[in-house]
Amino acid sequence: MAMTFTLAPEAADDAREAGRLLFAGPVDFVKGVTAMAALPPADRVEVCFAGRSNVGKSSLINALTNRKNLARASNTPGRTQEINFFALGEARYIVDLPGYGFAEAPVAIVAKWQALLKQYLQGRQTLRRAFVLIDMRHGVKSVDQEIMDLLDKSAVTFQVVMTKADKVNLATREANIAQTMEALQKHPAAYPEIVVTSSEKGEGIETLRALIATLE
Repeated sequence: MAMTFTLAPEAADDAREAGRLLFAGPVDFVKGVTAMAALPPADRVEVCFAGRSNVGKSSLINALTNRKNLARASNTPGRTQEINFFALGEARYIVDLPGYGFAEAPVAIVAKWQALLKQYLQGRQTLRRAFVLIDMRHGVKSVDQEIMDLLDKSAVTFQVVMTKADKVNLATREANIAQTMEALQKHPAAYPEIVVTSSEKGEGIETLRALIATLE
């Protein structure tokens, strides 16, 4: 039976307040990891953010945490080759995964961090959800399907977050949301609600904070 996908509703008041409190507290860069042995202790719930190069991942993390330069944006696709951990107080880790797709890096380096990504996704017991970022201007591309396939195989629940919603008109927005929902039909690990965001305008940020705060 086909899965029904919908847009995530606005968070309930208590969840929204939990999200506000979580992200109003301390947010600290913990470390950048290039090997599984260097991962911080798996002592709290964590969520990870995955997205192809230039999808707006750094901007979204900065908007969520209300800090301008927490996650460093790069104009060079594929430059971030570490798994970066950020602590939300003692309660949560936010994990920023390397951007995927058309990386301007040597093949050997790309292969190395793709292997690390697989190991992380398959071996991290405290990982509760992956947020897969999809650019609202383009919808799902084949390179996005690859990361979704990997998440399916790793049995990691993932939720699509559409970025840059302020950059398109209503017709494009509706068309690319529909295209994304159609693409997700093939992925058993996909969570049935899509979050629409704009880092610049703040759309969807409270909803995403509430989701992260209430995962158990």
